[in-house]
Amino acid sequence: MSSLSGATIATVGSGVMAEAIIAGLLRGNLVEPAHVVASHPRADRRDALERAHGIRTIDSNAAAVEGADIVLLGIKPQMLGRVGREVRGHLRPGQLVISVLAGATTRALMGHLGHREVVRSMPNTPAQLGKGMTVWYATPSTSVAQREQAGELLAALGHQIEVDDERLVAMATAVSGTGPTYVFLVMEALIDAAVHLGFARHVAHDLVIETLEGSTLFAKQSGMHPAQLRNMVTSPGGTSAAALHELESGRLRTVLSEAVWAAFRRTVELGEQLEVGVPSESEVDTRP
Repeated sequence: MSSLSGATIATVGSGVMAEAIIAGLLRGNLVEPAHVVASHPRADRRDALERAHGIRTIDSNAAAVEGADIVLLGIKPQMLGRVGREVRGHLRPGQLVISVLAGATTRALMGHLGHREVVRSMPNTPAQLGKGMTVWYATPSTSVAQREQAGELLAALGHQIEVDDERLVAMATAVSGTGPTYVFLVMEALIDAAVHLGFARHVAHDLVIETLEGSTLFAKQSGMHPAQLRNMVTSPGGTSAAALHELESGRLRTVLSEAVWAAFRRTVELGEQLEVGVPSESEVDTRP
């Protein structure tokens, strides 16, 4: 039996990622539509969610979290302070809060929400297709049962990994969370290069997309190190060798590494900004 069976799930800030989670849960029959409530300030968005998924929607964040077993926090990071003031005092011990906010540390989340049972997670864009990668960390106050629920809920987005060091979530934000951005840029550059060679853009698009998808699947199924795979297709004096020489001359590896570090530093910076003004851990209210 699913650990989510019978659980009521509330989404606060029901944007793209929250909807992806709702869709994944319903697609996997992990929860019933009647057990999901989504809050959103715009009536048109609420109507769209109701029509698409058959769930209940509401305009009040505070009302949404009351009675929920699991609260999914999917707001923009800069809204944490305001939403925290709205729901603080409406959360009760025993509820699990799962955040998908980029950069928001558990200290910031607990401080703004006045709640200790918190999971910080970082999904990525392919989660919308159930092909995402999510890394998450649970605070010591979460129970074994709550962690099981968090893992099952986040698995609805694709693959999920629980870590025991919160810093690893920040690192994952720079690698897998931001990762699709790097891939899309490479994708765009290859398509443009193919067009420059003389391909029609729609043909160039298909060539690149299918090549990237096939290469990723090959790497995944072979289990081989990327360097081994690269050597397999690099003949002495061949086309791949010529291309690799240009890529290495252009510092591709170094630039990618620097991009990941820049994303990591920005993640840490966001977390520090969100922690400004939050109460100390001893002041977090956990009273029933």
